This record gives sequence, structure tokens and C-alpha cells, in this order.
Amino acid sequence: MKSANEFKGVFIHRNLVDMRKSINGLSEIVEMAQMDELMGLYLFGFCGRRWDLIKVLYFHSSGFCLWMKRLEKDKFPWPRKLDREVVSLTPSQFAWLLEGYDIWKVKPFEKFQFDQVI
Repeated sequence: MKSANEFKGVFIHRNLVDMRKSINGLSEIVEMAQMDELMGLYLFGFCGRRWDLIKVLYFHSSGFCLWMKRLEKDKFPWPRKLDREVVSLTPSQFAWLLEGYDIWKVKPFEKFQFDQVI
């Protein structure tokens, strides 16, 4: 798989998905959920009922690619309590998610803008 940083953004489908779905079934979910431009520079992530398997769909130059990662012991931290169907992540956040970090509990510094500098 290409590095996550090579993509504009990442969209996670919060609801659980039947992991038997392949490219066609997952691309239908992307279109129905209006996640974003299916053939753009985006990653689309899906997780199953046991939270130990993640599938990632993306388009690369002339066709779709499907990538998956299965954990042997742990579970992926998935945004179960959010009320949105689609969650947008930065490529860095997605890389952290794949490494097992619970990005839903990590909060960055608040962005601050100065009106003037003294």
C-alpha cells in the first residue's frame, strides 16, 4: 500500500461492515454514505464486528486497490460512540490508528490565533 501521507484524506465508515464485502461492495458503501470522491486521492476504511480486521479501499491510477490488516490479539480502536456515519481523519491519524493508538481519546493543542503581537 502507498503511504497514507500520499493521500489527501481518510474517511472511516463508523458503522460495522460485513467483512466478506470486496471492492464492489465497499465502493457501494462509499457512494451511498457520500464519503467523498471515490476515485480521488482518498483512503476509505472499514471495520468488522470483531474490530480485529480493517479493510482499506482506494483508487490508484487505473483501478481500485483493497488492502486489509488483521490483528492477532488486539482490537482496533474504532469510533463507536460518535453519531456521524462517516469520520474524517488526517493521514497521520490514520497511520496512528493502524499502529493501535486510540486517536479518539487523543486531543491536540487548541489552535490559537493572535489578534496582535505586543
